[in-house]
Amino acid sequence: MGIVELIFTAIGLSMDAFAVSVCNAMMVNNLRLRDAAKFGLFFGFFQALMPLIGWLAGKTFSSYVIAFDHWVAFVLLAFIGGKMILDAVRGEEECSNENPLKFKVLFVLAIATSIDALAVGITFAFMKMAILPSVLLIGAITFAISTAGALIGKKAGSALGSRAEIVGGIILILIGAKILIEHLFFS
Repeated sequence: MGIVELIFTAIGLSMDAFAVSVCNAMMVNNLRLRDAAKFGLFFGFFQALMPLIGWLAGKTFSSYVIAFDHWVAFVLLAFIGGKMILDAVRGEEECSNENPLKFKVLFVLAIATSIDALAVGITFAFMKMAILPSVLLIGAITFAISTAGALIGKKAGSALGSRAEIVGGIILILIGAKILIEHLFFS
């Protein structure tokens, strides 16, 4: 996976965090840049941590699945992308009912939106990706997108949330298909 695919993967992964930031920022009176950055810090940190954990798990078991690792990467990315699209179409609730700036709420939301990144980390292990630059880039992009999402949420309302998740899901499915096609036909 090259830098362009990694950037698109990071953008795709950050769409859940973006949608949650948009939705939850609408509930904060007088949202300031500092408040928006809180969303970015929590989501960016966990979006970087989860692929690292997944990568460590994947490295442990990669020798057992090397013959079909491209299929694993494709299935995981297609499943994550499909789930994001399905959740967006169903209109599943993304907003918390509590104060979204409380540590406990941000912690739970950050973990919930980064579970998919754990599976992506497993695919990174199979693809023998350099993990440190990858997770730093994912964290930085998620920070920026989540912070922007919070600021946009205060202005634009809930219209963007589900559309962003659909786009993110499509991106992840396409990257999974690219990995599979490259391995089957071009390696």
